[in-house]
Amino acid sequence: MAEESNNIKVPVVPPSEARGSLPLLERVKVEGDALRGTIVESLHDELTGAMKEEDTLLMKFHGMYLQDDRDRREERAEKKLERLFSFMIRLRMAGGILTSEQWIALNDIAGKDSTDELKITTRQTIQLHGVYKSRLKPTHKIFNQVHLDTISACGDVNRNVTCSPNPKQSPLHEEIFAYADKISKLLKPKTRAYYEIWLDEEKIVDKKLEEDSLYKDAYLPRKFKIGICIPPNNDIDVFGNDLGLIAIIENNKLVGFNFAIGGGLAFTFGNPDTYARLATEIGFVEAGEKTFKAIYEVVTVQRDYGDRVDRKQARIKYTIDKMGVDKFKTEVEKRMDFKFQQSKPYIFNKREDYYGWEKDVNGNWYYTLFVENGRVLDTEQISIKSALKKIAETEKVKFRLTANQKVIVSDVSPKDKKEINDILEEYKIIEHTNNASALRKNSMACVALPTCPLALAESQRYFPSLLSKIETLLAKYDLSGENIITRMTGCPNGCGRSSVSEIGFIGTGLGKYNLHLGGDHEGYRLNKLYKESLDEAAILSELDILFGEFKKERNQNEKFGDYTFKKLFN
Repeated sequence: MAEESNNIKVPVVPPSEARGSLPLLERVKVEGDALRGTIVESLHDELTGAMKEEDTLLMKFHGMYLQDDRDRREERAEKKLERLFSFMIRLRMAGGILTSEQWIALNDIAGKDSTDELKITTRQTIQLHGVYKSRLKPTHKIFNQVHLDTISACGDVNRNVTCSPNPKQSPLHEEIFAYADKISKLLKPKTRAYYEIWLDEEKIVDKKLEEDSLYKDAYLPRKFKIGICIPPNNDIDVFGNDLGLIAIIENNKLVGFNFAIGGGLAFTFGNPDTYARLATEIGFVEAGEKTFKAIYEVVTVQRDYGDRVDRKQARIKYTIDKMGVDKFKTEVEKRMDFKFQQSKPYIFNKREDYYGWEKDVNGNWYYTLFVENGRVLDTEQISIKSALKKIAETEKVKFRLTANQKVIVSDVSPKDKKEINDILEEYKIIEHTNNASALRKNSMACVALPTCPLALAESQRYFPSLLSKIETLLAKYDLSGENIITRMTGCPNGCGRSSVSEIGFIGTGLGKYNLHLGGDHEGYRLNKLYKESLDEAAILSELDILFGEFKKERNQNEKFGDYTFKKLFN
């Protein structure tokens, strides 16, 4: 069912008698008692480690995905056992900042009630994997004790809001950073389901108290991602967001934000109607209440115009491409009752984290350490998890997560810097960080196997060894110092942002990856498919040739992404 608006057919949630034509999730959202469903009953079912299908869908809005250990599927099937189900839990923490107390709590859960790993995501939050159904409620109660939650970390809502994390980026960093938290609160669902189910809050009687003027009863057609970037460093990949905000600073004052809409990097193999897209700038909005009003109405337009019939067409990028950017913008302006101004000038000249010690305008210190693919754990080579726990136990720091899966030990006062540095030295974290190559420091990989149900190939478990071989090739051509943005995902869903890298690997099957090249270093341009379904030997052979040609033919200071785009696709 659709309504006509600006000559565009707009899918809407139809009346109950016609909902049978909608995907199950659309029906469950409307009929699921404000995200409650029968989750409580499913939790008490001890005959399975899973949940009822409808409740599994609703659990995403509570920040959880049902998964299973794919490494053990065959073994358990032979024994006629149910798959080894568990849950991934993702936290909501705008801008990715944690206190020492919160870090210790997460550290202690990891290994006790989940796998031994804290996984930093590309959206500046932490995921815990392997949490069994019986331990979900105790885990959420621990989160609550340290003022953390997982509300709307997944699902068809606004997800975790990202923001440039390092105060080195600007003297106005904290003012800009505060917007992430305010946006997160503005777009947080009003339902009390999370508190009732996981924290045993008394069930709400007056449903009017949780009426939600933003999400209504059907929420959004698909997930929605917002990121805030502070030029000249596009460290969060601002154009990969559904809504990107580019901070504009004039005369040492935050004057507002350029708005960019319609980013999204996921696509589906074999479906040409799906594609990666970078956000389109539509104008400037003054700082303060006008910014919040504009953000809110961008979301409401996507809520009302997004496709609720075909989920593969439901992201805002498809809504905008079907409506047209101008019509989408006009609808937002009508709702917010003022117009976007012309975009203001800015420039991006880098896309990276600042490793090592840096000082902010207030004299506090920040140490960014290298965490490969965001995996905080102890290995035979390096004990990052133990080091960070010991630092947290001093109660003299905070922790900031970057959108590139790294950790910043932050807010260190000058008098405490030596103590923190000594711990970093003791655990060889500084040596570990300094020894990582430029290529490795600016690389990322998604979780993929064994837990992600969408994964077609390995990613974070395999990528480090492939990078070692690529480093050997770079050394062969005296290119070891080249900072080439390189990323891997185990499927085309985009979690590792491979489509907006200079070298991107997208898994097509076990041991096979599409090789994408030609993205620019600053994040203004998507890469393009170069070769399909290559195994490791073929990948290294192709890169060997390209690195050799790059060494001979590059212009002065030319980046690898620009070189390959010019050579292969122009």
